[in-house]
Amino acid sequence: LVSFAISPPSSLRLVLVGGETILPEHLHSWQQFRLPLIHVYGLTEATITSTMYQLPLDTSIPAFGYKLPIGRPLANTFIYLLDEQLQPVPVGVPGEVYIGGAGLSRGYLHRPQLTAERFIPNPWSRLPGERLYKTGDVGRYLADGNLEFLGRRDEQVKLRGFRIELAEIEALLSQYPSVQQTVVMLREDVSDHKRLVAYLVTHNDSQPSTGQLRQFLKEKLPEYMIPSVFVFLENLPLTPNGKVDRRNLPVSDISSLALDTSFVPPLDIVEQQLAEIWSEVLNIYPVGVRNNFFEIGGHSLLAVQLMAKVEQQFGRNLPLAMLFQYSTIEQMATILRQPMDAFSWSPLVPIKSSGFKQPFFCIPGVGGNPMYLYNLAHHLDRDQPFYALQSLGLDGESKPQTRVEDIASYYIEAIQSIQPQGPYFLGGHSFGGMVAYEIACQLHKLGYEVALLAILDCDAPYMEIDQQNVDFDMDDADWMHQIGSIFEELYEKSLDLSYEVLKSLTPEAQLNYLQERMQAVNLLPPDIGTKQLRGLVEVYKTHIQIVYQPKEVYANKITCFFSSDMSDESSESSETSEGLEDSRLGWDKFSDKSLDIHIVPGSHLTMMSEPHVQILAERLRTSIQQAHKQELPDMVADSATKTHH
Repeated sequence: LVSFAISPPSSLRLVLVGGETILPEHLHSWQQFRLPLIHVYGLTEATITSTMYQLPLDTSIPAFGYKLPIGRPLANTFIYLLDEQLQPVPVGVPGEVYIGGAGLSRGYLHRPQLTAERFIPNPWSRLPGERLYKTGDVGRYLADGNLEFLGRRDEQVKLRGFRIELAEIEALLSQYPSVQQTVVMLREDVSDHKRLVAYLVTHNDSQPSTGQLRQFLKEKLPEYMIPSVFVFLENLPLTPNGKVDRRNLPVSDISSLALDTSFVPPLDIVEQQLAEIWSEVLNIYPVGVRNNFFEIGGHSLLAVQLMAKVEQQFGRNLPLAMLFQYSTIEQMATILRQPMDAFSWSPLVPIKSSGFKQPFFCIPGVGGNPMYLYNLAHHLDRDQPFYALQSLGLDGESKPQTRVEDIASYYIEAIQSIQPQGPYFLGGHSFGGMVAYEIACQLHKLGYEVALLAILDCDAPYMEIDQQNVDFDMDDADWMHQIGSIFEELYEKSLDLSYEVLKSLTPEAQLNYLQERMQAVNLLPPDIGTKQLRGLVEVYKTHIQIVYQPKEVYANKITCFFSSDMSDESSESSETSEGLEDSRLGWDKFSDKSLDIHIVPGSHLTMMSEPHVQILAERLRTSIQQAHKQELPDMVADSATKTHH
């Protein structure tokens, strides 16, 4: 009716629309008819209609950039938005749509395997036989409680280890005022480099610049979700039934259209610290190590600030003109890695030193390298300083410490160099969780207050140790192969390490072999020597063989964050301790108070990376805030006591 400017008949009382996206200008025009319009959503497997949303008659609808929600579930219908671990997602976070309730069908006729795959038991229902239908659609909750449809699950792609919902990017791009239609796809150029490409149709020849579109998306999306290429078309190709024909979208000249290089994260502490400086100066996060300073907003005045901060951080006064020659983080790191007397080894790594709050100190896992804590630091509160502790021995010169107690004492000295008094906020991931526990115990014994002890997916120590069961009888090839496997899982890269080749090499040749394989897939910079890699290997081998048995029970509460994939099926849908592995729940034996347990999405490693790290950071931020609130009454009480005396 709207498309053809036809007035509705007087007998028309209600219009229900579903199945396809409604253009925002049609919504805007519809309101002139003063007729109720209901937007419905559902599938055949759930008796067609499951949710509904009524277009407001008296609310101004923007001519462009408005997407009609699919509303709320009908009576006796249940809608769940779940992640890959079948955990509910927070408001605003995309999740797969699951439908339950009275309207659900019994399954597919004569197709039991497909029925079992798509109709799953409802883990939240106490009634036997209750099921949910796995729709394959992706949606998210809006702040007002309504649902927004984003697209299909099979439109999810993976780029540089990040899982990306293309529909989420499309939904945001469609909100740009001059964008009429948009499709986002993952494309490969002639060099096999994967890029996100956005195809757009704009209104009335009003074509925004790619810079304007990128800036618009940067306010709402992380860097890795921003398309590298924007292709403007007069019309999107369509299939015979009127849907967008993605196969016929143009693929030529993608490389020439890509003005931005693909985002590449920091690979070592030097690049990580430089990335922190660049983000602060340019007000951009994150900055890839191959982004050119001047191409992402840098100019002469900002260059002065940048080099001043580099001198402050690294103790190296680099000529300002050098920035023109070494204009990427990767290039500048090459200069700063060169031996210099001004460098003195410190376990303290200021990943985020700005902010007025008490700093959070975090200990990395068994490798002792805090590089992977970068994302967690930046998803916490803007005013939350974040310091990591790196292991002695990573420099390839000093020897790693062999006792958790010694590591803790070493870290306490570094922590108190910038924060002499409590309260302290501590955390540790994996092996680092045990170190954080020992630090908390030692600080408490010394009379200092620990406001928060956060254990991030770490097995509890042993109350009693049977030394006969402690076996680390592995040769050099075993160690090297195991370390290579960890790198493969952490960075989702195949090193193609051959165990047979490792067995035939001397220890030094094994190290060179590992280095070559890591450089081949860009896990190590080409200019880095074997000294740093040797240090990493030695730290890993030393830490993995440490057997820690605490000498005392911690007097305060322990806050535990466990990855969801380590719990059994009975506990996947709950944030309670029921069903968790004994090795995790064993932490209750090391605290005088009840554990505070949180289940976060992801595996032991992926919980620390995008997108799961955002949920971890949100829960950790809440725990830090609660600890701060607890500290305030205690400080007031102490002050009153001292005043009285």
